[in-house]
Amino acid sequence: MSRKMTAFVLGVVATVLMAGTAMAGTVKIGLMCPLTGSWASEGQDMRNIVLMLAEQTNAQGGINGDMVEIVVEDDAGDPKTAALAAQRLSTMGVSAVIGSYGSAITEASQAIYDEMDIVQVATGSTAIRLTEKGLPLFFRTCPRDDEQGRVAAAVLKEKGYKKIAILHDNTSYAKGLAEETLTLLKSAGTEVVFYDALTPNERDYSAILTKLKAAGPDAIFFTGYYPEAGMLLRQKQEMKWDVPMMGGDATNNLDLVKIAGKSAAGFLFISPPTLQDLPDKQAKDFAAAYKARYGTMPASVWSVLAGDAFIALKAAITGAGSTDPQDIAAYMKKDLKDLPGLTGSLSFNEKGDRVGDLYRLYRVDENGNFVLQP
Repeated sequence: MSRKMTAFVLGVVATVLMAGTAMAGTVKIGLMCPLTGSWASEGQDMRNIVLMLAEQTNAQGGINGDMVEIVVEDDAGDPKTAALAAQRLSTMGVSAVIGSYGSAITEASQAIYDEMDIVQVATGSTAIRLTEKGLPLFFRTCPRDDEQGRVAAAVLKEKGYKKIAILHDNTSYAKGLAEETLTLLKSAGTEVVFYDALTPNERDYSAILTKLKAAGPDAIFFTGYYPEAGMLLRQKQEMKWDVPMMGGDATNNLDLVKIAGKSAAGFLFISPPTLQDLPDKQAKDFAAAYKARYGTMPASVWSVLAGDAFIALKAAITGAGSTDPQDIAAYMKKDLKDLPGLTGSLSFNEKGDRVGDLYRLYRVDENGNFVLQP
């Protein structure tokens, strides 16, 4: 081998070794979220929160002395895009992935992460079946739809509504919540006078609203997402129909008010508490730091639950002393108990579900504020 060739080979080897050294001492965590599409505000807040927590962690010395690197992929709120995002993240050396927001989007990625032996912690994906598949590395920081359905049915009953209309959008989350609430209302003897689905992302819902009105409900329970809820509220007012309307937790986003305008006033929704309503000092300190950095508050609680996912993973990697996904998952299920998070204490059961009751009732006031109800 010539001297030039020998020097070249040694140079390549040195470069590889240095690259390996640079990569050593790094904890890589993926974040899959909708940075584009109709749920972009959720994904952008998720990214802001997770990056901010990672920076704070690194400033304090990292995790077990290793720096945290967040690898972000956009799922665009679309199952096909999510599958591609999951495939990309699974090749980037991540031990765990935070995300995503929508249940159908998360479901499109579950099998990929499971096959690649990567921990996944969903944040806004409440569909029941996600944790009924027996996937050992899947967790979520949000509650399930069966708990949400129980609370929704109880609120509708407490309000004295006798005839309920249930409207969903055929997504995994919305249909699951609608079915759960329908079953509970019927078992309680409440009459469900309308049960159907709309098509997401349309601009005119006058036809479905006309059908709803003809059914004569005392209240509408819409189980879909905030863009459609905002359109329904606005167009319901335009047709001068003032029937009360309640939403599920996917309507908890300040963009609802931007879409609905003043017609959002009086709208009720059930949700985990928003960041400003969380009583713990950790949440209040984080809210102040977030507002100081970004000039505003997160649009909803779902991005805050991404912060909880980071906090849980940080504690698990620290406690297990390992970035091996099996070790992380085992610690989260067996040893991580009542960890202080942004939205309250964090614990997980054997299915990967978060333990504890999070749901609260909110009302939108005349100024567009989300007001926690007693």
